[in-house]
Amino acid sequence: MSEAPLFEIDDLHVSADGNEILRGVSLTIRAGEIHALMGPNGSGKSTLASSLLGSPEYEVTSGRIHFQGDDITEWGADDRGRSGLFLAFQYPQTIPGVSVLNFLRQAWSARKGIDLSMLELRLQIMDWMERLDMDPSFADRYLNEGFSGGEKKRNEILQMAILEPELAILDETDSGLDIDALRVVAEGVREVRKDRPELGLLVVTHYQRLLDELQPSHVHVLIDGRIVASGGMELAHRVESEGFEAWQTAAAAAAS
Repeated sequence: MSEAPLFEIDDLHVSADGNEILRGVSLTIRAGEIHALMGPNGSGKSTLASSLLGSPEYEVTSGRIHFQGDDITEWGADDRGRSGLFLAFQYPQTIPGVSVLNFLRQAWSARKGIDLSMLELRLQIMDWMERLDMDPSFADRYLNEGFSGGEKKRNEILQMAILEPELAILDETDSGLDIDALRVVAEGVREVRKDRPELGLLVVTHYQRLLDELQPSHVHVLIDGRIVASGGMELAHRVESEGFEAWQTAAAAAAS
């Protein structure tokens, strides 16, 4: 394809506290594609997700990150968010005293560079809450305060719908969810993609069950800070049936 990729990671090396975690990750995502990143605990999945959004906890020691043709490797988290990158957190933060509505108004203003009235934003939120099967009263509750795990994750999908990113990274969105809550979240992602089929997705997960719902076009296995295998859903099925042990053994042998 001649069209430039939406998002491109080239030989990315990342360290934290002097310890190298990512050891040369390369990945290309085009508009509308769903990529899944699988791997065991400690493989570097969440480090990659946080690094892509510019978390100051992690240092990019070499490699480049390109988004919509721009080199964003040195950009801060705020600039990346404004440009159209979105991260759904594994453990969404609670912000006492800030309502969902006010949070989204501030985030929308930062993302779009324009201010919506509270009425305009409330109408948008109410429409999406109905589509995502959310209780409308959540708009006036403090962000994630007293929310169940499933409600927090659905609220992340609401943010994704309202902020209209070009690329969304879902960092273990299925963590801690039962199968019913997981399906609700997956339905929310599909609902957003109905409006925005060009949205790129990077889904970080341990398990196949979310991927069964979202049917990614590309699946990657991350072991010890490196992508060691790439394929389609057949790779996710192999991980489900065999686990990560064979790749872990091969990675350990290569490192010794």
